[in-house]
Amino acid sequence: MALPTGGSKLEQMIKGNVGAEHAGHHFGKKLTMTLVGILLAYLVVYVGTLIHKNMKEYQFIGRADRMERTVAINGFGKVSGKNDIAVTTIGFSNTDKDVSKAQADNKKVMDQIYMDLKAMGIEEKDLQGNYNIYPDYNYTQDKGQELKGYRVSNSLTIKIRDLSKVSGVLSLAGKHGATEVNGLSFTVDEPENLKAQAREKALSDAQAKAASLAQKLGVRLGSIINYNEYEGPDYSYQAKNLDYAMGMGGAGSAPAAVPGGSMDMSMNVNIIYEILQ
Repeated sequence: MALPTGGSKLEQMIKGNVGAEHAGHHFGKKLTMTLVGILLAYLVVYVGTLIHKNMKEYQFIGRADRMERTVAINGFGKVSGKNDIAVTTIGFSNTDKDVSKAQADNKKVMDQIYMDLKAMGIEEKDLQGNYNIYPDYNYTQDKGQELKGYRVSNSLTIKIRDLSKVSGVLSLAGKHGATEVNGLSFTVDEPENLKAQAREKALSDAQAKAASLAQKLGVRLGSIINYNEYEGPDYSYQAKNLDYAMGMGGAGSAPAAVPGGSMDMSMNVNIIYEILQ
């Protein structure tokens, strides 16, 4: 009697089991390698973070102590300069129901002032004009708002560099019937020069104080850690406003001489030095 063919089937089953075992082993190995790779990546990031943190801490080691070993010194400087320019404003305002006539009448007065200023040697760069036209109204209880005409306002702000010409410039208002003279003020044409001189004196004052303090404390001062400066009050001399009855259209006359005065410029500095020992 022939043997059953089950032997070959058994062999196939055994081979199938072995193959499944081999596949499972291969999958487990791949999973293990993947997990190991993930852990290594996390480890690299963690170590990198620690290194970066330690480097930052190393960079700041001793800095707090260094900043504490400082001293702040204040310095003050003040200089005085003679005012070398004067500034004033001359203007004319008029009203007419005909706007063209109002403009023409205004131009006639201001042109005369302008030509005389040029003849006196006032340069174009030292003249600044301001021109406005607006409706002028009357207000009454019966009629309410009523158009009176059109008001033309024209003015020249004048910078006078030759102070001997101040009186002559102011007299032009009365000469040509200008209605407005808006005061007179004196100042320094180049205030930055005074500021630089005041700063130099303030720095010298601070340096002298620092040297004296270091000697008394028995220490040496190193580099400058910080520096600040600010201006003190500006005491430019302001001449009294010159109201020659010009506001009502009067002729008025300029004074024979007007004092120019002077300007005081002050500067404060604050310097923080490092203490070396």
